[in-house]
This record gives sequence, C-alpha cells and structure tokens, in this order.
Amino acid sequence: MDLGVRWKVHGDGRSPAPGAVVRPDERLSWPRTLGLGAQHVVAMFGASFVAPVLMGLDPNLAIMMSGVATVLFLLSTRGRVPSYLGCSLSFVGVAAVIRAQGGSSATVTGACLVVGAALFLIGLAVQRFGARIIHAAMPPVVTGAVVMLIGFNLAPVTASTYWPQDQWTALLVMLFTGLAVVGLRGFFARIAIFLGLVFGYGLSWVLDRVFGQIHSADGSGKVTDHWRLDLSGVAKADWLGLPSFHAPSLQWSAVLVALPVVIALVAENAGHVKAVGEMTGANLDDKLGTAIAADGAASMLSTAVGGPPNTTYSENIGVMAATRVYSTAAYWAAAFFALLFGLCPKFGAIVAAIPGGVLGGITVILYGMIGLLGAQIWTNARVDLRNPLNLVPAAAGLIIGIGNVSMKFTSNFTLSGIALGTLVVITGYHVLRVFAPAHFKGEEPLLDEGTSSYDESGR
Repeated sequence: MDLGVRWKVHGDGRSPAPGAVVRPDERLSWPRTLGLGAQHVVAMFGASFVAPVLMGLDPNLAIMMSGVATVLFLLSTRGRVPSYLGCSLSFVGVAAVIRAQGGSSATVTGACLVVGAALFLIGLAVQRFGARIIHAAMPPVVTGAVVMLIGFNLAPVTASTYWPQDQWTALLVMLFTGLAVVGLRGFFARIAIFLGLVFGYGLSWVLDRVFGQIHSADGSGKVTDHWRLDLSGVAKADWLGLPSFHAPSLQWSAVLVALPVVIALVAENAGHVKAVGEMTGANLDDKLGTAIAADGAASMLSTAVGGPPNTTYSENIGVMAATRVYSTAAYWAAAFFALLFGLCPKFGAIVAAIPGGVLGGITVILYGMIGLLGAQIWTNARVDLRNPLNLVPAAAGLIIGIGNVSMKFTSNFTLSGIALGTLVVITGYHVLRVFAPAHFKGEEPLLDEGTSSYDESGR
C-alpha cells in the first residue's frame, strides 16, 4: 500500500531551479528538509499554542498531538495533500462558553470529541456523494454567518477577562500586533501574532522591573497586587516529561454549544484542499472527503487524551507559497519537531505564563479576524444581502450569537449563543426558502471560491 512516505530527490537536492517547484512526492536533501520542517513548526506556533491557552488546555499536549494529527493526516491522504494540523482557533469561543457554564477541561474536550466525530462522518459522506452535499445543506450565506457569530461571540471574553488584567499592556500589544500584521512582509507577516506575544511577554517583564506589581484583576477575576509576568512555574518545570493527559467527559449541553464549529471546520478543510491543488497544479477533488475525515479522526484522537481538536493551518500554506516547496517530507519533519516540543514541560510552563494583558491585546485582533472570515466567505461567494432570504436568517442568527441570547426549554435544557444562533441561521434559511417566491431563489454557486471544485458528474 502506498502511504506517501517515499520521495524522489528533487534536482541536486539543494534548491529548486528558477520557476520550479518541489512536488509533494519529492524532497530536497534531508538537512534542508529538516530546516523546512522547523520553519513549518515556527509558522504554526503562534496560533497553535495560543489556542490551547485560551481554551484552558495543556499547550504541551496540544503541540505534541498536533504532530500526531499531522502524521495521521499525511498517511490518510497518501501524501497527496501537504498540510500541518494544529489546534483550531474555531473552538476557542465554545470553550469559553462551556467554562462560563461551569464546565471543566474534560467537558470541553468531550464536546470537541463529538465535533470531531461529526466531522469524520461528514468526510465519509463527501467521499461517497461528492462536495455538492456540503453546499446543499450549508450554502455560503449560512457558512459565513456561522463563522462570523463564532468569532464575534468571543468579544466579552476579551472585554471582561483579559483586557482588565493590564489595559495598557493590552493596548500596546494590540498596536504592535496590528503594525506587524500590516507592516511586515513575507514570512514574518504570517507569524505576526507570535511576534505580538513575544513583544508582550518582554514588555510585561520590563514593566514589572520598572513599576513593580500591578493592582488589577488576576486570571481568576480577583483584584489584587500581582506581577504581570509570573515565571515561578517555569523554574519548577522539568526539561523532559510527558504532558498532562485526561479523559473527556460528555455533557450534551456542552456538545450542543460546540457542534456549530463543524461548519467552520468543513469550510477550512475545503479551502485548504482547493489552495493546495491550485499551488501544486494537481486535481485534489477526490481527496476532499478524505481530508475532512482525516481531520475529524485526528481531532477525535487528540481530544480522547485531553488535547484540543485540530484543523489544517493556512499559515503553513503561506510557507509553501513563499518557498515553492510542497514536499510532504517537510511536514513529517515538522511533526517530529512538534513531538519533541510536547515532551518539554518547561516549554509549556513558559507558554502558560503569558500575562492576561498580553492575551487581551492579541485577542482583540484575533477574535475579530475569526469573525471577519465569515464576511470574507460572503464576499467570495457574492452573497446578496439585499435578498431577504439571505438577510433575515443571517441577521437574526448573528444577533442571537453575538448577544448570547438564550432560550430555556426545560429546567435542564437551554440553548444560547453560538448553538442557538447557528440553529436559527440553518433552519431559518431552509424553512424560509420553502416559502420564498421564485425570484428570491436565484441561482447560488454550489461551491464558493474557498472550496474545491467538482467535475461534470457532480463529484
């Protein structure tokens, strides 16, 4: 069986010729391949360790399981889809909601496990029936609205949890990160979030040395005098050791909050396959279902041991576009490096020490960017919001999701925020479509620009 783990050496193994690309089944020399793998790890680092910190999960375990997930993905796609799987930012909002309702880390990972299972089943369905089924159920107006409300539902987390811990540091980190995103070029622009964290880390250390302790809310919300940057846990942490594992716990109220994220994950995977296909010049339509199913299986594996769910990373697409090296051997190297990082508890302690004010400045931009990806889906698909069939369900769902509106059905069952908003968008659109006049049902593209195309047979 071809698992995609054999590579031909490209040219002399040193560097591609001008205009040439290193294809997925090729590689450069092993030292250069290892260097490219390290570059992929750096590219995913920012988001992949910020996300578990924001979710309250172990960053060491997140990094280690991202390596395991990447290996599983590469084996599943037979080495045809170069990709790195890291912790998905789409789950940050649902984790915050679940914890606000009294849920533990086990509750969070249990809900994410069910989402991974749903994603796996959707992938199998796409393998069997083709990409049309995704867009029959989730046209761009629905997908865009759900992604948007997932991001914007996070605004209160920044405003009430992170920003108040150190408002001036948060403001400076926000400004620095914004300048980095806009002003830097190439690879450094793609790790702007990571650079913002490094800047905030250093700034907090300097402010502690200059001004001493700050009188503000700490991570628990209690107003005290405390250091902005507390490195006591770093000194106690070992250099080598296993991360913290835990078993997931299923609570259906938490599952209902998390399930809408599956829509964002399907869109992310489809967009990734489309982008890789365009860059490599290969038709990867037949791998769309496999990629979605592999992401779902990898997320199930990660959450089963207490890690976060995973998704394909656009940051690594940027590295491939800049280097024109699409070798899956580089991703195997990246997975190897991630496993090594995961076995260093001291690294996890450094990540866990990130000050709340720094996270406040980062999340102001990051959460907004997640939400605006929904608007980008609308723009790419040319969704007409003048059409009441599109406008009404999207408008209602967004207000419910962003405002965290709740509906209490019984003493033990309540829908609110992301879950209720998603339900309103999806059911509202399809129910209204049944009753809408013919001129409201103008032809919509079955596949928007962020998803893979299909051939004349509908596959």
